[in-house]
Amino acid sequence: MDRGSENDALPDEEGEGHVASLEDEEVEVTTACNLSGGLAEILAHRLWGHVNQDEERMTGPTMSKGQTEVVEPERDAPSVSPSLSSLPSFSYSSSRHADFSSSSSSSSALSLSPPLPPSVELSAVLTDTRLILDVYQGGASALPLLWESIPGQLMGLQYLRLGSEDKAGLDGALGVLPHLTELRSLAFRGHCFHDSRGDPLPGLLTTLPASVSSLSHLVHLDLSFNQLSYLPSCLLSLPMLDSLLLCHNHLLALPPDIGKLSSLTYFSLLGNKLVSLPPGLGQLKALHTLDVSNNLLQELPDEIGSLEELVKLELSHNKLKQLPESIGSLLSLRELVIYSNDLRLIPHCLNKLPLLKIDVRDNPLGRPPTPPPRSPTPDQAETKLPEMHLGFNQHSFCVSSAGCHVFLPGGAELVFPPGCMVTTTKLEWAEKRPQRKWVQLQEHEILLSRPLELRPHGVTFLKPVEVRVPYHRIKKREVVVLTFDGESWSTLPTNLRRGSESHSSRPGGRPARLACCSVNHFSWFMAVARPVKDSCSVTPAGALLVSSSDPGVKLHFPPDSTVETRTITLQVLQVSVSEVQALCGDPQAKVSPLLCLSQTPSMHFLQPVKVQIPLPSGVTGHTVDMSCLHLLHGDPTAQTWTDITSQVSLYVTHLYAIFYITHFSWYWLWYTTQRCVSGVVRKVYQRLKQFKVQFLVLQRKNDPSQVLVQCLPSNKIESRVQSLSEHYDGPQPSDLCDLLEGEQFFAGFERGLEINTDRPDCVGGRLCFVFYSSLKNLKEVYICPAQGQKGPVRGQVSFYRGEIPTNLPDEVTRKRKGLDSQWLTTLPLRLPALNSENNFIMEEVEYPPLNLGDPESGYLTEANLLSISLQIAQDWRVIGINLGLSYQELDRMQYKNRDNLGALVLDMLFHWARAQKNEGPGAVSRLVAAMIESGRRDLADEIEDIVNIGRRKYTESLRRVGLDTEGSSL
Repeated sequence: MDRGSENDALPDEEGEGHVASLEDEEVEVTTACNLSGGLAEILAHRLWGHVNQDEERMTGPTMSKGQTEVVEPERDAPSVSPSLSSLPSFSYSSSRHADFSSSSSSSSALSLSPPLPPSVELSAVLTDTRLILDVYQGGASALPLLWESIPGQLMGLQYLRLGSEDKAGLDGALGVLPHLTELRSLAFRGHCFHDSRGDPLPGLLTTLPASVSSLSHLVHLDLSFNQLSYLPSCLLSLPMLDSLLLCHNHLLALPPDIGKLSSLTYFSLLGNKLVSLPPGLGQLKALHTLDVSNNLLQELPDEIGSLEELVKLELSHNKLKQLPESIGSLLSLRELVIYSNDLRLIPHCLNKLPLLKIDVRDNPLGRPPTPPPRSPTPDQAETKLPEMHLGFNQHSFCVSSAGCHVFLPGGAELVFPPGCMVTTTKLEWAEKRPQRKWVQLQEHEILLSRPLELRPHGVTFLKPVEVRVPYHRIKKREVVVLTFDGESWSTLPTNLRRGSESHSSRPGGRPARLACCSVNHFSWFMAVARPVKDSCSVTPAGALLVSSSDPGVKLHFPPDSTVETRTITLQVLQVSVSEVQALCGDPQAKVSPLLCLSQTPSMHFLQPVKVQIPLPSGVTGHTVDMSCLHLLHGDPTAQTWTDITSQVSLYVTHLYAIFYITHFSWYWLWYTTQRCVSGVVRKVYQRLKQFKVQFLVLQRKNDPSQVLVQCLPSNKIESRVQSLSEHYDGPQPSDLCDLLEGEQFFAGFERGLEINTDRPDCVGGRLCFVFYSSLKNLKEVYICPAQGQKGPVRGQVSFYRGEIPTNLPDEVTRKRKGLDSQWLTTLPLRLPALNSENNFIMEEVEYPPLNLGDPESGYLTEANLLSISLQIAQDWRVIGINLGLSYQELDRMQYKNRDNLGALVLDMLFHWARAQKNEGPGAVSRLVAAMIESGRRDLADEIEDIVNIGRRKYTESLRRVGLDTEGSSL
């Protein structure tokens, strides 16, 4: 029996586990659509009209298909279906598609209008047996409309996925469900989409209609992330139900007759509010997996020992004080997860299960019972503090001896307990921009909040005051609050919680995430994320330290390894193998987690310390080639890595590498065939600290002189541009470049553009930025024409590095180009001309009809060009290159028209045609040559036919007026 389970990952932050919907078959999506064109068009118009009524009730931007959140599977969930992101992209077309005209972009195929994007074809979400409506926000609204129009096609559905974040769509879909009697798998869940702040939208499902009991073929049901407070009774009438997921609801209890679900093999109740389980649970004889983690269970019923087929039992994060003796009867049990409970004793009956693996972390095993707390005296009784809500312009407030709860703009909170002050005192607050000179982050730390300054500094309180700093969400790292004493930052004991329901960072939004600490004086405070720190005290008797983020990492200190007590700190940094392979250029390279070890006081150990670390992914003790295994020692001060494989005792087991050391630093295990390993590791480590970023420059549509300048991590660009597109317009984001957390850079306006140089963040005519990956690195500025500049201005904003960090990798340095060696990227800006009233001329330039060439050498009208553009389709880029357009121009067009291929092709072709006006004759010949070179001989022949017809008509018209080409003096 293994009590130190080393394979279970900790649950996500705040217990927000992810659950995947299950299906028994591979997902097959066909692009065939059996609807006639007429019915398709009627249904499309009905969908459009119905949804426009409810569109304003939807919150947050509609997510495109590329932004759909991929929900990770729950721990050991059976036969998880492929994630939605694996579905193929669809380019559905019918025979009628080829005949569309320039006056209409509508398709004869059925398009699901909002809440689904108009570009989505019905065949992309509906097949013979599957309907997937949880890919786009509000998709459930389409179900009742489809049922009204094509009930025969829906009657055969076996797999249905719906989102439950939209109330109107939810009610309509529930009315249709009882008619879909062939359903085998149904997912009706929340948290499929996120609002503009990145918070998941909750599901609104509170119950199911009794008529759902007619779904007699239902095998799989997922109702996770909803508002269920009780189990709908209709579920007990589903005889074939095999998997039931009710994760993250509000269930308080299960019905006594839960045993009616006799076919159930997988039952997940993760993240509810269950206090107890009914004895009837023991009647689920077929159950293989039961997950009741993250609840409020204090005991288990004895009947749980009747679950003869149970293989996995998840009980983590409850309040269990003991396990029943009947649990020893679970002879099929192979995995028991009971970490984070209040267990002080493991029953001996579990010793009868030799194949059982148990995870008992975070239990007070062997400790005496905790005495009950004494009843509080009247003056200790908790009293509700008066609340004080401050606005953005209120930077001071008064606190009396009665105390108060202060809510600051942006989500921060201050809690002053009664008696913390003798007299009424005026206090002040301010949210500061992080200054590079005094916000100095340690290795692998990420800034999650702006520094919060509380004044007057040094003011002392009679009782601790709680400071709650809002922070951005981040996974797999611990969040701590740092305070500044005027010289350096130090860590405060921190606990995490959600803010008050009545004080969210925006109206109607979820409460902010808060990092809370208690202080006796005021100073500066900020929240940072860092790799999880595990600490222990090592005495002469020895000790064992196990990483909480990766239980496979262990430090064993033998007796007599130290004379005096030492404090040991362990940090484990998980590293992406694919990223390492890309950086070092070795597709065979594999790495283990990076260990950061430190101690106080710092001195060598008297006995070697045993270190256990997982082998690199894909490497086992049976397949490892020891000549390719390298142990690297890192010096964080000198930023160097040394191969110490030959200097330590290193051997491997089936899953782990074990070595012995006498002093602490950083250690990293690599499996690679490259020779100069230490040099490669140094470069890879430095590159891993970089953030791939892009720059964004947007002008407000109604006031082009107001410019938004921003620097973002590359994975946040798409969502940011989408949220700003209604009010801002501008060029595409820049190419990728690398920045360090806390690195300084500048933005300068050039070529006829100026900004106000009196700004405090303007240095040498350039705006000063400090990059922080989790903060908004943005500035809004007003630009104007440079002195003496008249008329419209086509200028640019260029981004430059500030002071170069001494440890910047060589690869990054070599990437710089241009006259300024610190140049990063340049994006164009256009400032329109002013009219007589000193206002910008906002209307677009009206172009005359665009006709290409001349009748003698070749002539194409604007209608001809439009007809040609409709046939170019996906070959637009190749044709554009052969027409002489630059890659930058084509990329800009693609970004501008990223959701409309037709507009993109028109933009490309007409952009080139306008440029031919001053190029002289031969434009049509160049177009024909480009078509041939691009492999579109069909279009080249069509152009030549048009030109020949035009020449013939032109010649005939000359003859009619007596001006034939031979006798003409023209």
